[in-house]
Amino acid sequence: MKPIKLTDRNIMFTQEKPFEGMDFDLNLGLILGRMNNYVIDTGFGSGSVDPILDYVHEAGGGEKPFYVVNTHSHWDHVWGNCVFENCVIIAHPLCREICARGWDGDLTKWGKYIHGDARRSLPNMTFDSALFFPDDGITIFHSPGHTEDCISVYDEVDKILYAGDNIGDLNSEIIPHIETDRDTFAKLIEMYKLLPFETVVCGHNKPQGREVLEKMAQELDAAWARQQKT
Repeated sequence: MKPIKLTDRNIMFTQEKPFEGMDFDLNLGLILGRMNNYVIDTGFGSGSVDPILDYVHEAGGGEKPFYVVNTHSHWDHVWGNCVFENCVIIAHPLCREICARGWDGDLTKWGKYIHGDARRSLPNMTFDSALFFPDDGITIFHSPGHTEDCISVYDEVDKILYAGDNIGDLNSEIIPHIETDRDTFAKLIEMYKLLPFETVVCGHNKPQGREVLEKMAQELDAAWARQQKT
């Protein structure tokens, strides 16, 4: 995982095209807050997040508590949770429910992509609408779009939004696969527009500016129509 410093406290860890046949990257996020460290998503297993722990300790921030965020339940966002099993792992209640029901099946189906240890480790803190960490300027909020259980993280200090897979994997497919519906996704775009972010970090794409929301709004209907045909 390659660390890319977005600001002094926001670092994106990227694994480019992690496996043969994948044409997108894996991005995990780290926010070095004043009070806490925040890890956004945990990737394919312990091997995905070990570089984050190394970075934090080298930066001298290892004494601060870790809060881990699972932006949604898909396996490539949760399999490294086991590294943080003694920490707070935050998710929407639906995410925890889906992980509990499908973890073992996902390991069987997608096990060739495990990087390190991926033993079952479920979110242990859930919320319905929003969580606030005012001392660090962090808001975590429910943002259904790609899936019903999606949540996003907003750093109001550096104006960076972590959107998980609510933004497509490639610029040529900026609308992700939608497991909710067209209206829910349209509301998501409007929700994001209310935030004064300057940069949005995606689960698999390059960081984007605010202009990505207008592009998404313009392409939503066409993308939704294509998805309904498949």
